[in-house]
Amino acid sequence: MPSARPSKKTAAAAAPATPSAEPFTESVDTGFLRTLVGYNARRASLAVIEVFMERMAVYRLKVVDFSVLSLVAHNPGITSRQLCATLNVLPPNLVGLIAALERRGLIERRPHPSDGRAMGVHLTPAGAELTAQAEQTAAQLEVDATSRLTTAERTTLIRLLQKVYTQSAS
Repeated sequence: MPSARPSKKTAAAAAPATPSAEPFTESVDTGFLRTLVGYNARRASLAVIEVFMERMAVYRLKVVDFSVLSLVAHNPGITSRQLCATLNVLPPNLVGLIAALERRGLIERRPHPSDGRAMGVHLTPAGAELTAQAEQTAAQLEVDATSRLTTAERTTLIRLLQKVYTQSAS
């Protein structure tokens, strides 16, 4: 008795041929994407963040952890509200982050001197030491990651990127 299903060989022979009007690409044309600020900013960001993650692993810091510690180091007593606004982080996400940094003994919360409802965030001595080391590492990795730029080009790039994101925030 013959099978109701065609064999693979028969099914392949019965399938319509795929039109070959479009050639297959050997090399990828990124010409249009390379004209876009967002594409280029994202690619540069990914390249820098990859190096950042490798070098910050010794401190057990992610990008946002480092950002919070650096802001606290340079703004003792900064509030969670200020951290959220500066980093564009949602409050529920910051709560867990602050708690994790506090458990590690890197930060502590103290009552705000003028706002009884707010808590100021401060580095502990261990947090200050770790942040100082991490900031030195971050400064060096930025130089390394942008080694094909001159100092003037690096300064200009930072200024131009800031113009883009401060413009979009207003």
